[in-house]
Amino acid sequence: MIKTGRQYLDSLRDDREIWMDGERVRDVTLDPRFKDVAASIAELYDLQHRPELQEKLTYAGADGKRYGLSYIEPKSQADLVRRREMVKTWMDWTGGMMGRSPDFMNVHMTGFGSGSEYFARGGEKFGKNIRNYYEYLRENDLALTHTLINPQTDRSKPVHQQNTAAAVVKETDAGIIIHGARMIATLAPFSNDIAVFPSTFLQLSEEAKPYAFAFSISVATKGLRFICRPAITPVDARVQDYPFSARMDEMDCVAIFDNVLVPWERVFVYQNPKLGNGMFIESGCMNQIMHQFAIKNLAKAEFLLGVALNMSEAVGINGFQHVQNYIHEMINTVELVRSCIRASEADCIPGLNGTVLPHDQPLLTVRTLFPQLYPRLVEIIQILGASGLVMVPGSQELTGERAADIERYYQGANIAADKRIQLFRIAWDVSCSSFAGRQTLYERYFSGDPWRLGMMRYQNYPLQNELKQRIWDFARRTAEWDARASEESHVTA
Repeated sequence: MIKTGRQYLDSLRDDREIWMDGERVRDVTLDPRFKDVAASIAELYDLQHRPELQEKLTYAGADGKRYGLSYIEPKSQADLVRRREMVKTWMDWTGGMMGRSPDFMNVHMTGFGSGSEYFARGGEKFGKNIRNYYEYLRENDLALTHTLINPQTDRSKPVHQQNTAAAVVKETDAGIIIHGARMIATLAPFSNDIAVFPSTFLQLSEEAKPYAFAFSISVATKGLRFICRPAITPVDARVQDYPFSARMDEMDCVAIFDNVLVPWERVFVYQNPKLGNGMFIESGCMNQIMHQFAIKNLAKAEFLLGVALNMSEAVGINGFQHVQNYIHEMINTVELVRSCIRASEADCIPGLNGTVLPHDQPLLTVRTLFPQLYPRLVEIIQILGASGLVMVPGSQELTGERAADIERYYQGANIAADKRIQLFRIAWDVSCSSFAGRQTLYERYFSGDPWRLGMMRYQNYPLQNELKQRIWDFARRTAEWDARASEESHVTA
Protein backbone atom coordinates (compact mmCIF):
# COMPACT_ATOMS: atom_id res chain seq x y z
CA MET A 1 0.00 0.00 0.00
CA ILE A 2 1.15 3.49 -0.83
CA LYS A 3 -0.76 5.78 1.49
CA THR A 4 -2.21 9.09 0.27
CA GLY A 5 -2.21 12.29 2.25
CA ARG A 6 -5.94 11.98 2.85
CA GLN A 7 -5.58 8.40 4.11
CA TYR A 8 -2.81 9.55 6.43
CA LEU A 9 -4.94 12.34 7.90
CA ASP A 10 -7.89 10.00 8.32
CA SER A 11 -5.66 7.56 10.21
CA LEU A 12 -4.94 10.20 12.87
CA ARG A 13 -8.60 10.50 13.85
CA ASP A 14 -8.81 7.99 16.70
CA ASP A 15 -8.83 7.87 20.49
CA ARG A 16 -5.24 9.00 20.97
CA GLU A 17 -4.73 10.96 24.19
CA ILE A 18 -2.77 14.13 23.40
CA TRP A 19 -2.53 16.92 25.97
CA MET A 20 -1.41 20.51 25.49
CA ASP A 21 -1.93 23.71 27.47
CA GLY A 22 -3.88 21.83 30.13
CA GLU A 23 -6.49 20.40 27.79
CA ARG A 24 -6.95 17.28 25.70
CA VAL A 25 -6.58 17.69 21.96
CA ARG A 26 -9.55 16.03 20.32
CA ASP A 27 -8.40 15.98 16.68
CA VAL A 28 -4.88 16.90 15.60
CA THR A 29 -6.04 17.31 12.00
CA LEU A 30 -8.41 20.13 13.02
CA ASP A 31 -6.83 21.73 16.09
CA PRO A 32 -5.18 25.01 14.95
CA ARG A 33 -2.00 24.18 16.90
CA PHE A 34 -1.51 20.91 15.02
CA LYS A 35 -3.41 20.87 11.74
CA ASP A 36 -0.81 22.56 9.53
CA VAL A 37 1.90 20.14 10.69
CA ALA A 38 -0.36 17.18 9.90
CA ALA A 39 -1.10 18.68 6.48
CA SER A 40 2.63 19.13 5.80
CA ILE A 41 3.28 15.44 6.51
CA ALA A 42 0.29 14.54 4.33
CA GLU A 43 2.05 16.38 1.47
CA LEU A 44 4.95 13.92 1.73
CA TYR A 45 2.60 10.97 1.35
CA ASP A 46 0.96 12.62 -1.66
CA LEU A 47 4.34 13.02 -3.35
CA GLN A 48 4.47 9.22 -3.62
CA HIS A 49 1.48 9.37 -5.97
CA ARG A 50 2.90 11.86 -8.43
CA PRO A 51 3.54 9.95 -11.68
CA GLU A 52 6.88 11.65 -12.25
CA LEU A 53 8.06 10.66 -8.73
CA GLN A 54 6.69 7.13 -8.45
CA GLU A 55 9.94 5.39 -9.41
CA LYS A 56 11.92 7.73 -7.19
CA LEU A 57 9.76 7.33 -4.08
CA THR A 58 8.40 3.78 -4.32
CA TYR A 59 9.60 0.32 -5.32
CA ALA A 60 8.08 -2.95 -6.46
CA GLY A 61 8.38 -5.70 -3.86
CA ALA A 62 8.91 -9.39 -4.57
CA ASP A 63 5.12 -9.79 -4.35
CA GLY A 64 4.62 -7.28 -7.16
CA LYS A 65 3.10 -4.64 -4.89
CA ARG A 66 4.54 -1.15 -4.65
CA TYR A 67 5.84 0.13 -1.32
CA GLY A 68 7.43 3.31 -0.04
CA LEU A 69 11.12 3.23 -0.91
CA SER A 70 12.19 3.99 2.65
CA TYR A 71 11.11 0.39 3.40
CA ILE A 72 13.51 -1.16 0.90
CA GLU A 73 15.96 -3.73 2.27
CA PRO A 74 19.11 -2.69 0.39
CA LYS A 75 20.84 -5.61 -1.29
CA SER A 76 23.38 -3.56 -3.29
CA GLN A 77 25.06 -0.18 -3.53
CA ALA A 78 22.47 0.73 -6.16
CA ASP A 79 19.70 0.17 -3.60
CA LEU A 80 21.43 2.51 -1.16
CA VAL A 81 21.63 5.15 -3.88
CA ARG A 82 17.93 4.70 -4.65
CA ARG A 83 17.01 5.07 -1.02
CA ARG A 84 19.22 8.13 -0.72
CA GLU A 85 17.43 9.79 -3.62
CA MET A 86 14.06 8.99 -2.06
CA VAL A 87 15.00 10.41 1.36
CA LYS A 88 16.58 13.46 -0.28
CA THR A 89 13.40 14.19 -2.22
CA TRP A 90 11.33 14.27 0.97
CA MET A 91 13.99 16.22 2.88
CA ASP A 92 14.36 18.82 0.16
CA TRP A 93 10.59 19.33 0.27
CA THR A 94 10.86 20.35 3.95
CA GLY A 95 14.28 21.99 3.81
CA GLY A 96 15.56 19.18 6.04
CA MET A 97 13.64 20.74 8.94
CA MET A 98 11.42 17.72 9.64
CA GLY A 99 13.97 15.35 11.05
CA ARG A 100 11.31 12.90 12.19
CA SER A 101 9.37 12.62 8.93
CA PRO A 102 8.08 9.04 8.47
CA ASP A 103 11.10 7.87 6.44
CA PHE A 104 13.28 8.13 9.56
CA MET A 105 11.45 5.40 11.45
CA ASN A 106 10.75 3.44 8.26
CA VAL A 107 14.50 3.02 7.76
CA HIS A 108 14.83 2.24 11.48
CA MET A 109 12.32 -0.59 11.43
CA THR A 110 13.53 -1.92 8.10
CA GLY A 111 17.01 -2.21 9.61
CA PHE A 112 15.61 -4.13 12.56
CA GLY A 113 13.45 -6.29 10.28
CA SER A 114 16.50 -7.23 8.20
CA GLY A 115 18.36 -8.02 11.43
CA SER A 116 15.60 -10.20 12.86
CA GLU A 117 18.04 -13.01 13.62
CA TYR A 118 19.67 -10.74 16.21
CA PHE A 119 16.37 -10.40 18.07
CA ALA A 120 15.88 -14.18 17.86
CA ARG A 121 18.82 -14.55 20.25
CA GLY A 122 16.35 -13.66 22.99
CA GLY A 123 13.88 -16.26 21.74
CA GLU A 124 12.71 -17.31 18.30
CA LYS A 125 9.35 -15.58 18.73
CA PHE A 126 11.00 -12.17 19.16
CA GLY A 127 12.83 -12.53 15.86
CA LYS A 128 9.54 -13.40 14.18
CA ASN A 129 7.80 -10.50 15.91
CA ILE A 130 10.18 -7.85 14.61
CA ARG A 131 10.11 -9.29 11.10
CA ASN A 132 6.31 -9.47 11.05
CA TYR A 133 6.07 -5.94 12.38
CA TYR A 134 8.34 -4.58 9.66
CA GLU A 135 6.16 -6.24 7.03
CA TYR A 136 3.03 -4.84 8.69
CA LEU A 137 4.45 -1.33 8.60
CA ARG A 138 5.50 -1.65 4.97
CA GLU A 139 2.10 -3.03 3.97
CA ASN A 140 0.19 -0.21 5.69
CA ASP A 141 2.67 2.66 5.11
CA LEU A 142 2.36 3.86 8.70
CA ALA A 143 3.89 6.87 10.41
CA LEU A 144 5.90 6.06 13.52
CA THR A 145 7.41 7.93 16.40
CA HIS A 146 9.79 6.46 18.93
CA THR A 147 10.96 7.16 22.44
CA LEU A 148 14.32 6.15 23.87
CA ILE A 149 15.12 8.20 26.96
CA ASN A 150 14.02 7.90 30.55
CA PRO A 151 12.66 11.02 32.26
CA GLN A 152 15.25 13.59 33.35
CA THR A 153 14.62 12.97 37.06
CA ASP A 154 17.94 12.17 38.73
CA ARG A 155 20.72 11.28 36.31
CA SER A 156 23.10 10.53 39.18
CA LYS A 157 21.20 7.30 39.89
CA PRO A 158 20.77 4.15 37.79
CA VAL A 159 17.35 3.70 36.26
CA HIS A 160 16.17 1.11 38.76
CA GLN A 161 16.70 3.55 41.64
CA GLN A 162 14.26 6.06 40.16
CA ASN A 163 10.48 5.86 40.24
CA THR A 164 9.62 7.55 36.94
CA ALA A 165 11.08 5.42 34.15
CA ALA A 166 8.82 3.10 32.15
CA ALA A 167 9.22 -0.46 33.37
CA VAL A 168 7.63 -3.89 33.10
CA VAL A 169 5.42 -4.20 36.17
CA LYS A 170 3.52 -7.37 35.26
CA GLU A 171 3.48 -10.24 32.80
CA THR A 172 0.22 -11.80 31.57
CA ASP A 173 -0.83 -14.36 28.97
CA ALA A 174 -1.83 -11.47 26.70
CA GLY A 175 1.41 -9.52 27.02
CA ILE A 176 3.46 -7.30 29.31
CA ILE A 177 2.22 -4.37 31.40
CA ILE A 178 4.28 -1.15 31.21
CA HIS A 179 4.05 1.65 33.75
CA GLY A 180 6.06 4.87 33.90
CA ALA A 181 7.27 7.45 31.39
CA ARG A 182 9.66 7.98 28.50
CA MET A 183 10.87 11.08 26.68
CA ILE A 184 11.13 12.52 24.02
CA ALA A 185 8.42 11.30 21.65
CA THR A 186 8.85 13.74 18.78
CA LEU A 187 6.08 13.51 16.16
CA ALA A 188 3.82 11.52 18.51
CA PRO A 189 0.63 13.53 17.81
CA PHE A 190 1.11 12.84 14.09
CA SER A 191 2.04 9.16 14.29
CA ASN A 192 0.13 5.90 14.08
CA ASP A 193 2.42 3.80 16.27
CA ILE A 194 5.13 4.44 18.85
CA ALA A 195 8.25 2.29 19.10
CA VAL A 196 9.85 2.08 22.55
CA PHE A 197 13.53 1.11 22.56
CA PRO A 198 16.47 1.31 24.95
CA SER A 199 19.08 3.90 24.01
CA THR A 200 21.48 4.16 26.92
CA PHE A 201 23.36 1.12 28.17
CA LEU A 202 21.72 -0.78 30.99
CA GLN A 203 23.55 -2.58 33.76
CA LEU A 204 23.75 -6.32 33.25
CA SER A 205 21.87 -7.00 36.46
CA GLU A 206 18.59 -8.37 37.73
CA GLU A 207 17.55 -4.86 38.79
CA ALA A 208 17.86 -3.60 35.20
CA LYS A 209 15.77 -6.35 33.60
CA PRO A 210 12.34 -4.63 34.01
CA TYR A 211 13.72 -1.72 31.94
CA ALA A 212 15.27 -3.87 29.21
CA PHE A 213 12.60 -4.10 26.55
CA ALA A 214 11.74 -3.10 23.00
CA PHE A 215 8.21 -2.98 21.64
CA SER A 216 5.81 -1.02 19.46
CA ILE A 217 2.13 -0.23 19.95
CA SER A 218 -0.56 2.05 18.58
CA VAL A 219 -0.44 5.68 19.72
CA ALA A 220 -4.12 5.23 20.57
CA THR A 221 -3.50 2.33 22.99
CA LYS A 222 -5.55 2.51 26.20
CA GLY A 223 -3.58 3.98 29.11
CA LEU A 224 -1.01 5.69 26.87
CA ARG A 225 -1.01 9.47 26.90
CA PHE A 226 1.26 12.24 25.65
CA ILE A 227 1.93 15.62 27.21
CA CYS A 228 3.17 18.18 24.68
CA ARG A 229 5.26 21.27 25.19
CA PRO A 230 3.56 24.54 24.14
CA ALA A 231 3.42 25.42 20.45
CA ILE A 232 6.19 27.77 19.34
CA THR A 233 4.05 30.02 17.15
CA PRO A 234 0.88 32.01 17.86
CA VAL A 235 -2.37 30.21 17.11
CA ASP A 236 -3.51 30.90 13.53
CA ALA A 237 -0.12 32.41 12.65
CA ARG A 238 0.25 33.14 8.94
CA VAL A 239 2.51 30.65 7.20
CA GLN A 240 4.05 33.48 5.16
CA ASP A 241 5.30 35.03 8.40
CA TYR A 242 6.30 31.73 10.04
CA PRO A 243 7.16 29.59 6.99
CA PHE A 244 8.64 26.74 9.01
CA SER A 245 7.42 27.09 12.58
CA ALA A 246 3.75 27.44 11.58
CA ARG A 247 3.66 24.12 9.76
CA MET A 248 6.76 22.04 10.52
CA ASP A 249 6.94 21.99 14.30
CA GLU A 250 6.97 18.22 14.77
CA MET A 251 6.12 18.60 18.48
CA ASP A 252 7.97 16.99 21.37
CA CYS A 253 6.15 14.98 24.02
CA VAL A 254 6.57 12.94 27.15
CA ALA A 255 4.97 9.51 26.75
CA ILE A 256 3.22 8.25 29.89
CA PHE A 257 2.37 4.56 30.18
CA ASP A 258 -0.37 4.05 32.74
CA ASN A 259 -0.37 0.24 33.08
CA VAL A 260 -0.36 -0.19 29.32
CA LEU A 261 -0.78 -3.68 27.88
CA VAL A 262 1.72 -4.53 25.14
CA PRO A 263 0.67 -7.70 23.26
CA TRP A 264 3.34 -10.38 23.03
CA GLU A 265 3.38 -10.17 19.24
CA ARG A 266 4.56 -6.54 19.53
CA VAL A 267 7.44 -7.33 21.93
CA PHE A 268 10.91 -7.57 20.36
CA VAL A 269 13.26 -7.58 23.38
CA TYR A 270 12.15 -8.68 26.82
CA GLN A 271 14.07 -8.38 30.09
CA ASN A 272 17.38 -8.85 28.33
CA PRO A 273 19.78 -5.95 29.05
CA LYS A 274 22.61 -7.38 26.97
CA LEU A 275 20.38 -7.78 23.91
CA GLY A 276 18.92 -4.31 24.38
CA ASN A 277 22.35 -2.75 24.69
CA GLY A 278 23.54 -4.18 21.39
CA MET A 279 20.40 -4.01 19.26
CA PHE A 280 21.24 -0.90 17.23
CA ILE A 281 24.84 -1.82 16.41
CA GLU A 282 24.75 -5.60 16.12
CA SER A 283 21.56 -5.74 14.05
CA GLY A 284 23.10 -3.33 11.51
CA CYS A 285 20.29 -0.86 12.10
CA MET A 286 22.58 1.99 13.17
CA ASN A 287 24.37 2.02 9.81
CA GLN A 288 21.04 2.38 8.02
CA ILE A 289 19.80 5.11 10.39
CA MET A 290 23.01 7.12 10.04
CA HIS A 291 22.66 6.97 6.26
CA GLN A 292 19.13 8.37 6.50
CA PHE A 293 19.89 11.22 8.86
CA ALA A 294 23.11 12.16 7.07
CA ILE A 295 20.89 12.77 4.02
CA LYS A 296 18.66 14.92 6.23
CA ASN A 297 21.74 16.85 7.31
CA LEU A 298 22.75 17.38 3.69
CA ALA A 299 19.34 18.75 2.76
CA LYS A 300 19.38 21.02 5.80
CA ALA A 301 22.87 22.35 5.12
CA GLU A 302 22.04 22.91 1.45
CA PHE A 303 18.90 24.83 2.39
CA LEU A 304 20.78 27.16 4.73
CA LEU A 305 23.44 27.67 2.06
CA GLY A 306 20.70 28.59 -0.40
CA VAL A 307 19.31 31.11 2.10
CA ALA A 308 22.75 32.66 2.56
CA LEU A 309 23.40 32.91 -1.17
CA ASN A 310 20.05 34.62 -1.76
CA MET A 311 20.43 36.98 1.21
CA SER A 312 23.89 38.12 0.18
CA GLU A 313 22.68 38.88 -3.35
CA ALA A 314 19.49 40.57 -2.13
CA VAL A 315 21.35 43.24 -0.15
CA GLY A 316 24.43 43.49 -2.38
CA ILE A 317 27.05 42.02 -0.05
CA ASN A 318 27.97 38.99 -2.15
CA GLY A 319 31.05 40.77 -3.54
CA PHE A 320 32.57 41.39 -0.11
CA GLN A 321 35.54 39.17 0.71
CA HIS A 322 34.48 38.37 4.26
CA VAL A 323 31.00 37.41 3.06
CA GLN A 324 32.46 35.05 0.48
CA ASN A 325 34.57 33.44 3.19
CA TYR A 326 31.56 32.97 5.44
CA ILE A 327 29.68 31.30 2.61
CA HIS A 328 32.68 29.14 1.74
CA GLU A 329 32.40 27.65 5.25
CA MET A 330 28.85 26.65 4.45
CA ILE A 331 29.92 25.16 1.12
CA ASN A 332 32.54 23.06 2.93
CA THR A 333 29.89 21.68 5.29
CA VAL A 334 27.61 20.76 2.41
CA GLU A 335 30.34 19.01 0.44
CA LEU A 336 31.77 17.22 3.49
CA VAL A 337 28.39 15.71 4.30
CA ARG A 338 27.73 14.83 0.66
CA SER A 339 31.13 13.12 0.35
CA CYS A 340 30.62 11.07 3.50
CA ILE A 341 27.25 9.82 2.27
CA ARG A 342 28.68 8.80 -1.09
CA ALA A 343 31.71 7.13 0.54
CA SER A 344 29.45 5.11 2.85
CA GLU A 345 27.57 3.80 -0.18
CA ALA A 346 30.67 3.07 -2.26
CA ASP A 347 32.29 1.16 0.62
CA CYS A 348 29.13 -0.67 1.75
CA ILE A 349 29.62 -3.93 3.65
CA PRO A 350 27.57 -7.14 4.02
CA GLY A 351 24.75 -7.07 6.57
CA LEU A 352 22.31 -9.63 7.92
CA ASN A 353 19.73 -11.40 5.76
CA GLY A 354 21.55 -10.70 2.48
CA THR A 355 21.48 -6.93 2.91
CA VAL A 356 24.26 -4.40 2.56
CA LEU A 357 25.09 -1.76 5.15
CA PRO A 358 26.47 1.68 4.30
CA HIS A 359 29.94 1.86 5.80
CA ASP A 360 29.82 3.30 9.28
CA GLN A 361 33.06 5.32 9.41
CA PRO A 362 32.11 8.13 6.98
CA LEU A 363 28.67 8.32 8.56
CA LEU A 364 30.13 8.48 12.08
CA THR A 365 32.06 11.51 10.88
CA VAL A 366 28.78 13.22 10.00
CA ARG A 367 27.13 11.99 13.18
CA THR A 368 29.79 13.48 15.45
CA LEU A 369 30.62 16.63 13.44
CA PHE A 370 27.21 17.93 12.40
CA PRO A 371 26.19 18.92 15.96
CA GLN A 372 29.16 21.33 15.82
CA LEU A 373 28.68 22.42 12.21
CA TYR A 374 24.96 23.18 12.28
CA PRO A 375 25.10 25.98 14.92
CA ARG A 376 27.82 27.59 12.83
CA LEU A 377 25.59 27.52 9.73
CA VAL A 378 22.86 29.26 11.73
CA GLU A 379 25.35 31.79 13.09
CA ILE A 380 26.47 32.69 9.57
CA ILE A 381 22.86 33.35 8.55
CA GLN A 382 22.58 35.67 11.56
CA ILE A 383 25.83 37.46 10.66
CA LEU A 384 24.87 37.96 7.03
CA GLY A 385 21.32 39.06 7.84
CA ALA A 386 22.35 41.27 10.76
CA SER A 387 19.81 44.02 11.53
CA GLY A 388 17.88 43.09 8.40
CA LEU A 389 16.60 40.03 10.23
CA VAL A 390 15.10 41.88 13.18
CA MET A 391 13.40 44.62 11.15
CA VAL A 392 11.59 42.50 8.58
CA PRO A 393 7.82 43.17 8.80
CA GLY A 394 4.91 40.77 8.57
CA SER A 395 3.39 39.94 5.20
CA GLN A 396 0.19 41.88 5.95
CA GLU A 397 2.11 45.13 5.71
CA LEU A 398 2.38 44.55 1.98
CA THR A 399 -1.33 45.26 1.56
CA GLY A 400 -1.80 47.61 4.53
CA GLU A 401 -2.05 51.39 4.65
CA ARG A 402 1.70 51.79 4.55
CA ALA A 403 2.22 49.50 1.54
CA ALA A 404 3.93 52.30 -0.37
CA ASP A 405 6.47 52.74 2.42
CA ILE A 406 7.09 49.01 2.47
CA GLU A 407 7.60 48.89 -1.28
CA ARG A 408 10.15 51.70 -1.17
CA TYR A 409 12.10 51.11 2.02
CA TYR A 410 12.21 47.33 2.15
CA GLN A 411 13.44 46.69 -1.36
CA GLY A 412 16.85 45.11 -1.86
CA ALA A 413 19.72 45.68 -4.25
CA ASN A 414 18.07 43.67 -6.99
CA ILE A 415 14.88 42.38 -5.43
CA ALA A 416 11.44 43.88 -4.79
CA ALA A 417 10.21 44.47 -1.24
CA ASP A 418 7.72 41.58 -1.24
CA LYS A 419 10.39 39.08 -2.29
CA ARG A 420 12.92 40.43 0.17
CA ILE A 421 10.42 40.19 3.02
CA GLN A 422 9.56 36.63 2.00
CA LEU A 423 13.25 35.69 1.90
CA PHE A 424 14.07 37.31 5.22
CA ARG A 425 11.07 35.75 6.95
CA ILE A 426 12.50 32.36 5.92
CA ALA A 427 15.95 33.41 7.14
CA TRP A 428 14.50 34.58 10.47
CA ASP A 429 12.60 31.35 11.00
CA VAL A 430 15.69 29.17 10.45
CA SER A 431 18.11 31.31 12.45
CA CYS A 432 16.43 33.48 15.10
CA SER A 433 12.92 32.24 15.93
CA SER A 434 11.88 29.78 18.63
CA PHE A 435 11.72 27.20 15.85
CA ALA A 436 15.35 27.93 14.98
CA GLY A 437 16.42 27.58 18.62
CA ARG A 438 14.67 24.26 18.93
CA GLN A 439 16.29 23.06 15.68
CA THR A 440 19.76 23.97 16.93
CA LEU A 441 19.20 22.14 20.23
CA TYR A 442 17.67 19.24 18.31
CA GLU A 443 20.76 18.85 16.11
CA ARG A 444 23.07 19.06 19.12
CA TYR A 445 21.47 15.96 20.66
CA PHE A 446 19.78 14.38 17.62
CA SER A 447 21.84 11.21 17.73
CA GLY A 448 22.83 11.15 21.37
CA ASP A 449 25.13 12.93 23.78
CA PRO A 450 27.91 14.38 21.56
CA TRP A 451 30.49 13.99 24.34
CA ARG A 452 29.72 10.31 24.75
CA LEU A 453 29.63 9.81 20.98
CA GLY A 454 33.10 11.35 20.74
CA MET A 455 34.42 8.97 23.39
CA MET A 456 32.88 6.00 21.61
CA ARG A 457 34.40 7.12 18.30
CA TYR A 458 37.84 7.18 19.91
CA GLN A 459 37.43 3.87 21.70
CA ASN A 460 36.07 1.97 18.69
CA TYR A 461 38.02 3.52 15.81
CA PRO A 462 39.12 0.47 13.79
CA LEU A 463 42.34 1.94 12.36
CA GLN A 464 43.96 2.78 15.68
CA ASN A 465 46.40 -0.13 15.81
CA GLU A 466 47.27 0.14 12.13
CA LEU A 467 48.01 3.84 12.39
CA LYS A 468 50.06 3.44 15.57
CA GLN A 469 52.11 0.69 13.96
CA ARG A 470 52.68 2.86 10.90
CA ILE A 471 54.58 5.34 13.08
CA TRP A 472 56.84 2.64 14.52
CA ASP A 473 57.47 1.18 11.08
CA PHE A 474 58.58 4.62 9.92
CA ALA A 475 60.73 5.01 13.04
CA ARG A 476 62.36 1.64 12.30
CA ARG A 477 63.12 2.65 8.72
CA THR A 478 64.57 5.91 9.99
CA ALA A 479 66.85 4.08 12.41
CA GLU A 480 67.87 1.67 9.63
CA TRP A 481 68.63 4.65 7.40
CA ASP A 482 71.07 6.09 9.94
CA ALA A 483 72.66 2.68 10.54
CA ARG A 484 73.03 2.14 6.80
CA ALA A 485 74.54 5.59 6.32
CA SER A 486 77.03 4.85 9.09
CA GLU A 487 78.05 1.55 7.47
CA GLU A 488 78.48 3.22 4.11
CA SER A 489 80.69 5.91 5.60
CA HIS A 490 82.96 3.25 7.14
CA VAL A 491 83.25 1.45 3.80
CA THR A 492 84.07 4.68 2.05
CA ALA A 493 86.69 5.52 4.65
